[in-house]
Amino acid sequence: MTTTPPRPDPAPPYTEQRPPPERSARSWVVTTMALAQLGLFLALLTPVFSSLAIKVQDIVPKDDEVSALGLVSSLGAVAAFLANPVFGRISDRTKGRFGRRRPWLVIGALGLTVGLAVIATAQSLAVVAVAWFLSQMFANAALAAFTASVADQIPVFQRGKVAGLIGVMQNVAILGAAYAVRVLGTDILLLFMVPAAVGLVLVVLYVIVLPDKPLPQRPPSGGGLRTMLRTFWVDPRKQPDFAWAFVSRFMVILAMFMFTTFRLLFLQDQLGLSDDRAVSVMATGVLVYTVVLMAAGQLAGWLSDRLRRRKVFVGFSALVFGIGTAMLITTHSAAGFYAAEAVLGLGFGVYAGVDLALVLDVLPDPEDSAKDLGVFNIANAAPQSIAPAIGALLVNTAGGREYHLLLGVAAAVCVVGALAVIPIRKVR
Repeated sequence: MTTTPPRPDPAPPYTEQRPPPERSARSWVVTTMALAQLGLFLALLTPVFSSLAIKVQDIVPKDDEVSALGLVSSLGAVAAFLANPVFGRISDRTKGRFGRRRPWLVIGALGLTVGLAVIATAQSLAVVAVAWFLSQMFANAALAAFTASVADQIPVFQRGKVAGLIGVMQNVAILGAAYAVRVLGTDILLLFMVPAAVGLVLVVLYVIVLPDKPLPQRPPSGGGLRTMLRTFWVDPRKQPDFAWAFVSRFMVILAMFMFTTFRLLFLQDQLGLSDDRAVSVMATGVLVYTVVLMAAGQLAGWLSDRLRRRKVFVGFSALVFGIGTAMLITTHSAAGFYAAEAVLGLGFGVYAGVDLALVLDVLPDPEDSAKDLGVFNIANAAPQSIAPAIGALLVNTAGGREYHLLLGVAAAVCVVGALAVIPIRKVR
């Protein structure tokens, strides 16, 4: 007797399995994220623009002010250069119930506040130099965790808009830092501690609302120190998109700081303005630059998300920034300077609104986002360290107090930065 085996149930019709749609980041997370960016940069940049120079002038002889400020600033740049990728890796591997990013946001903001307090009360250049080094180290610990939290929390389709908002807040902080001395006067303690307190409060607010999930299991750390150091190397042959984005950022930041380092001297020498008048014109120019930047950054970020395009915006912005730099060559009046600042604001606004989104889209490994973003931060820190030396060399080569060669080279460097995004393939 034979039996017929039961016929298997028919296979269900094939249906494409698509991942669930990404959810937009909560509005209060985005808002506090932007405020934390504002606070961190306000605390960090106010010393760069005013209070650190005033402090150095108080404790060294007049003939030593320039070299002393250069030494302190260089030490801070070295700290930023080293700390960001190191603390980024530490943040990626931090395991605990408070999450990966929260602890370093708090530690970094607190350390920065303490460091600035030490500088404000210091009586020697050595103490100021060491405290500024530590302040930059802690600040970059917080910044590494902060930037990684953007990658963690913001979905791809929303990154342009959020990157634009963050870029705007960073430049609002620059404007606030430039005007701090007008609002707070020359009281050293206030100049250091008011921005530091604002930064600490805004970072803590962000930490409270940040949905930072704990790391389930710490990744293995085998291989020793050599292996750990090798993790900071991102092979450009294996990650060409990341490498080209790095080159683009490096060139644009280099061009920007080649001019901004000498902005005040440019106004005094090329426009023939008195010291007081040059300070006033510079402040107004920074205001024009920031207002245009804010509008351009938000619009560019929104359009970038809608059009699903990044490269065209980054390339366009670098070219416009180069045009604004070239305009300064023929500027001989305050009105011409303001017009050039408006063009520069348009260019860098578009750049700030989209470039972070592009970088987040080409990260080699989402699990090591903070470390990779820390490596990428070298494209921010290194140009700021070498731009003053290159700019001074170009000015002196042109005969001293002559800025045409400096501005022409800066404009050309911006064009190179624009062209560097063309080979990127992962992002349109």
